[in-house]
Amino acid sequence: MGPRRRRAARVLLLDPQDRILLLHGFDPQEPGRQWWFTPGGGVEDGEELADAAYREIAEETGIRDARLGALLATRATEFEFDGRMYAQDEWYYLARTDTVETDASGQTELEQRSTDELRWWTLDELTTTRETIYPNALAKLLGQVLREGPPARPVRLSGPRLWSTMVGRTHS
Repeated sequence: MGPRRRRAARVLLLDPQDRILLLHGFDPQEPGRQWWFTPGGGVEDGEELADAAYREIAEETGIRDARLGALLATRATEFEFDGRMYAQDEWYYLARTDTVETDASGQTELEQRSTDELRWWTLDELTTTRETIYPNALAKLLGQVLREGPPARPVRLSGPRLWSTMVGRTHS
């Protein structure tokens, strides 16, 4: 059986100081595989990408005042997570919030088993960290957005085949 195909809406969520919110996750079947990632997740049947982005922000972070902006980037990736292979098409939106306090109580059962921290990062921290961040090009993309504003057209994020790059809803 091949990988489960899915669409995902992901968000570069910025606070008033231009810090980005990332979640720290790990594979429940291999807790030693850890990474930081943007809020977002699977698009439900019949759901618009922007609606999925708002829903995922609220569920994963508790932030409900996010203002969704431009579509910044797209990416196609394949990964293994929780014993299952995925082939995922991702859309990355820019969003702003005035809220810096987070609440993970709305996370799904799987998210609660595989996410252990939410943290606001400065661009400098993101650029200099040795920790794994997904997508790999996140620091570069955020730096361009902060310097030049959103791109006129969404950029295509590329890179090697990635494993364990997300945490979020999984749907049959």
